[in-house]
Amino acid sequence: MAEKYANPVILKTDDITMRFGGVVAVSHLNMEIHQGEIVALIGPNGAGKTTVFNMITGVYTPTEGNIYFNPEWYKGHNMIITGKKPSDIAKLGIARTFQNIRLFKDLSVYENVMIAKHLRLEADVFSASLHLPWYNAEQRKAEEQAEKLLKEVGLWELRDEKASSLPYGEQRRLEIVRAMATEPSLLILDEPAAGMNPKETEEMTQFICQIRDKYNLTVFLIEHHMDLVMSVAEKIYVLDFGEEIARGTPQEIQNNKRVIEAYLGVEENA
Repeated sequence: MAEKYANPVILKTDDITMRFGGVVAVSHLNMEIHQGEIVALIGPNGAGKTTVFNMITGVYTPTEGNIYFNPEWYKGHNMIITGKKPSDIAKLGIARTFQNIRLFKDLSVYENVMIAKHLRLEADVFSASLHLPWYNAEQRKAEEQAEKLLKEVGLWELRDEKASSLPYGEQRRLEIVRAMATEPSLLILDEPAAGMNPKETEEMTQFICQIRDKYNLTVFLIEHHMDLVMSVAEKIYVLDFGEEIARGTPQEIQNNKRVIEAYLGVEENA
């Protein structure tokens, strides 16, 4: 697949392994994600997918191996992010959502997005408490950016609504928008269509493609809705019991006997 892309590698994992005691959750995983791609990580429940996301975003430090991140502004030099704090990784330009929605449900749509915008504020607590001019200027800029983003994704009319009052599909979308408000170059989505009905899943499929194209994002996702995966992903990695068993295009994965066996639990010649 790599030869298809002129864009540079934005994320690379080098033999990352995660052990919990005697249990190997992920074993020697090597991946490359190119800038601008939509890449999916799939596999049966318990395959180690979320563990991979947790290593990339700093929740876990790999037992072995390294993770490299190469944002646009880093001028082509790979940066090892293995073991960095989640907050530091977010500031570098990796944002994520979670399988279970983690919005501030008692806050409004607008407030949820503004909280994310504060990741990029440079003013210190002293400047903020005294409302010094440079803090006020930064705050106004953040407010303008939040308004622009909400208008572009169709949530501006709901800005004053409590997050908890939104329909389920809109809550999912808001969580993605809140992640986008941190200005990432790599957006990591953990089962963005979890719990959605077919209509909501179709809308989410369109939304993921739209934000990739409009905001020049790279998207890496876990998803069990195969219709969504096959519609949006340009490259797919498949895990089973923590090990990569396949990688390729959607068509290649659909026809891969090892993948079929892992999902259906049948022998290849059955």
